[in-house]
This record gives sequence, structure tokens and C-alpha cells, in this order.
Amino acid sequence: MSYICRLNQIKTHLNMKKILLSLAIASTMLVANAQENMMSKRNTPILPEAGDWSVGINVDPFLYYIGNMFNDNSNNASPSWDYVGAHPLVLNAKYVKDETTAYRAYARITFGSTTFTPTPDTSVGSVKDTTLSTFGVVLGLGIQKSRGKGRLKGIYGAEATVSFGNKPGQGTTKIEYNGTPFAGSITERKDGSGFGIGVRGFLGVEYFFAPKMSLSAEYGWGITFESIGAGSQTVADGAGGTKSTDTGKQSTFGANVDNGNGSVLGRSGGFINFNFYF
Repeated sequence: MSYICRLNQIKTHLNMKKILLSLAIASTMLVANAQENMMSKRNTPILPEAGDWSVGINVDPFLYYIGNMFNDNSNNASPSWDYVGAHPLVLNAKYVKDETTAYRAYARITFGSTTFTPTPDTSVGSVKDTTLSTFGVVLGLGIQKSRGKGRLKGIYGAEATVSFGNKPGQGTTKIEYNGTPFAGSITERKDGSGFGIGVRGFLGVEYFFAPKMSLSAEYGWGITFESIGAGSQTVADGAGGTKSTDTGKQSTFGANVDNGNGSVLGRSGGFINFNFYF
């Protein structure tokens, strides 16, 4: 009888070992699978690592352009550097310090010359064409923190901005007329160049859809100081001559104000960015 009891005890002990071994194997597989989920099929890390850099561009202008293609918007404009509207192209870069911290910088450059030709009118004194030349730069530098595990991260941080250049629709405007322009007709207008500084906080998410490639969406709120210098305006005197006058200066301070060239950088606004880490 004691032999049978002893045999049962041995069987029970072996079964417990099998159960513990199975649990250990299952735990190891779960850990391995969790780690594998952060690696691609080619064994490439999906998430960025310390020391990585990234370059990216905002996709807002492309979404704006594609969306307006389907609603018959005659004022649609394809993404370009010389576009001075509310959806400018913005380049951004990051340096990954560690898994939760990255330093980031961005630049928005607006430049170009656009000529507008009105409905053909050859009468004397009518506008022949109008040419607008514009230039503006926004630079930013900040820190980004991230939280979460896996492909989806919550991001937040702060940054400072500096800008100079023209506001949207402003710059140097030259107007040509058919024949001699009437007295008081503007022949040239030079808008004052703006300078702005600001600080901005942001909050958003970043999703890694492929190894070291992500889409991020964020919303920020900022405070900006902006100063715009004096410009000038030249008008015709009706006798073939012109007269120039200076325009006034202006400055603004507060939240959600333009920072010298109309970019939403440095003030409240949302962005969707494509990021490539290497």
C-alpha cells in the first residue's frame, strides 16, 4: 500500500513539473512573440532606436489639394514652396536621444513669384497683369516626449520659433497697365517685412506602420510676438510720373496670431506628418 502511495506521489510530482515546464515554455513564447512584433519579417526594428535621425514632411498640403479636387474648388493650389496659404510645406527633423525623448527641428520656406492676368481688357488705364513676389522663413527647435508601448505612441512637448519674411498675400507687388495708368493707380507696393518669435506646446500621437516609418498627428497652441516694418506704395500721377509714400509699422502679441509669414507654426494649429527614421 505504501508502495502505491509512493508511486502516486512520484506521478503527481512529475505532472507538476510538466505543468511548470509548459507554463515556462508558454511564457517564453509570449515574450518572444511580443519582441517579434517589434521586428519586421526581415528582422528590422520597427521603432526608432537611440541615436537615430529622422526626416519628414507635413502631408496637410497634399490632403488639402486632393480634397479640393473633388469639390470643384477653383482656388485650389498644389503643394509647393511658393504657396503662401494656410497649408505650407514644412520640413522637419528629429534626433532620438532615447526611447522616450527626441529633439526636433523644422523649417518652412516660402518664396516665389506669381503673375495674375485679369480678364482681357485692352482699354487705356486697365490692368494688364499683376506680379507678386514673396519670401518668408520659419525655424523651430524643441523637445518631444513619448509614452506608450508598441507601434502607437502618445507624443507631447514644447518648442520655440523664430520667423521673418512676408505675410500671406504680401511681398512686392508690381502692377502693369495698358497705356498710361490713371492718377492714383497703384503701380508698386512693397509690404513691410515681418519678424516674429514664439513658444508652442503640442500634443498628439505617432503610429509606426512600417520599420522606422510613421505617421504623426498633433495639435499645438502657442504665443507669438510679431513686428512688421514699414513698407512703401507707389502711385501714378496720371501724367506718366509716379509718387511714393511710406506705410506704417505694426506689431502684435498674443495667442494664435500670425508670426510674420502666415504659417501656423508657432501658434495654434494641427499637423499631420510623415516621418522616416534612419
